[in-house]
Amino acid sequence: MTMTTTPDQTPAAEQTFESFGLDSRILRALTEQGYTTPTPIQAQAIPVVLLGKDVMGAAQTGTGKTAGFALPIIQRLLPMSNASASPARHPVRALMLTPTRELADQVYDNVARYAKHTDLRSTVVFGGVDMNPQTDALRRGVEILVATPGRLLDHVQQKSVNLSQVQMLVLDEADRMLDMGFLPDLQRIINLLPAQRQTLLFSATFSPEIKRLASSYLKQPVTIEVARSNSTNENVRQMAYRVEDGHKQAAVVHLLKQRATETDSRQCIVFVNSKIGCSRLARHLEREGINAAAIHGDKTQTERMQTLEGFKTGTIDALVATDVAARGLDIPAMPCVINFDLPYSAEDYVHRIGRTGRAGASGDALSIYVPGGDDRLLADIEKLIKRSIPRGELNGFDPTGERARSEESDRRRQRGDVRRARDNGGEAAAEAEAAPGRRRRTESGGRQAFRPSDDPFFSRPYEPSNHHANAQPADEQLAAALSRGRPAPKRPVAALLGGAPRKS
Repeated sequence: MTMTTTPDQTPAAEQTFESFGLDSRILRALTEQGYTTPTPIQAQAIPVVLLGKDVMGAAQTGTGKTAGFALPIIQRLLPMSNASASPARHPVRALMLTPTRELADQVYDNVARYAKHTDLRSTVVFGGVDMNPQTDALRRGVEILVATPGRLLDHVQQKSVNLSQVQMLVLDEADRMLDMGFLPDLQRIINLLPAQRQTLLFSATFSPEIKRLASSYLKQPVTIEVARSNSTNENVRQMAYRVEDGHKQAAVVHLLKQRATETDSRQCIVFVNSKIGCSRLARHLEREGINAAAIHGDKTQTERMQTLEGFKTGTIDALVATDVAARGLDIPAMPCVINFDLPYSAEDYVHRIGRTGRAGASGDALSIYVPGGDDRLLADIEKLIKRSIPRGELNGFDPTGERARSEESDRRRQRGDVRRARDNGGEAAAEAEAAPGRRRRTESGGRQAFRPSDDPFFSRPYEPSNHHANAQPADEQLAAALSRGRPAPKRPVAALLGGAPRKS
């Protein structure tokens, strides 16, 4: 029987990490990370997970779900931790699966920091990088393994990992993990696990179909929802801008430059639906003078990690990404998210805008939509989040660039008038500087009057050159010889065609 826990039953303000009975070594690590009080999802999930129950947890993005399952798992594994060098003493006891490489690396980083003062070992395996270092780490033995499904199955096939002693399974971002694309690999992994285990599912969105599918993996799960399902963070200001088809790239440039002028932070994540569109938009932003980089599935893992690191350090202002960056990616104080393309799945919208407004901070979620083509997608999003997204106007937006070109043309014309006036000297220069926008016009045509050059070279009559004067008799000799039927006199041959004959 499923039990549902609500926030009103367990107020997070009355809870502390010490009240959960966590080990002093874990509390020490939390203090070093600056953790003070648990978030609502942590306050409700940690006690239930410590009891060994299956959990189905739903909470808004950026609320600390990773600590909600990682901390109690570390606490439960502490009695089995040891400092032995034997790999047999460090079997995989907790398996955490994630849908993306970036999320896997992030979850592992959190687990390693929480367990840094214990003897528990942890590692992460994901695709796109060399398997050999991962194989070495697995063969040395780890208690906590974070993995993506595909790479984990590669290690299973290579017999570098044994899952027969797994006691706890975590599906992070479970709605995507249980999607049809991941389901075959996920089913193969679950078949390798013991039947008696604790299973935890955590995500920001749970559709009714996903809940029914997950029920086959969980036994009498406790459902924890600290906010209305599929809701968005109230700290995030949402806005949608209507843009005609073909002007979306110009709209993104306008928004980014406008934010760079009005706010202190230039950073923003721009979400695109396709890999090709992602790379194309990043190149366009670079041409417009914006430090941008693309991240998508066709990039190597090294490139993706370098791009993320550059974005986190501030050397990249605009991160153009597909939905590989929409799940679980935690970048502190992210001020803005722009949906260049509205997602085909309304649930992905919740995850995308969850990259901003994290840990109680505020943020902006801006979306661009094309009338007619995106109306249905926008309606699906509003139906899912049960709220209307305000519509905004792009003030000063010049999609075709006509206004900018006209202003630049006027500036160039004014500079030309000033330069010509200065060349004429005297009062004309003073007049042009006083009124640089005024152009001299003729009374009839309206164009600037023609002024002939004062250089005497252009006034001299035409004089034939010596070459033409010497060449004329030779031409007459050639014509006379041909008229008498005699062979034409031989002429010197160019060097490229054999060279001129030698002179005796």
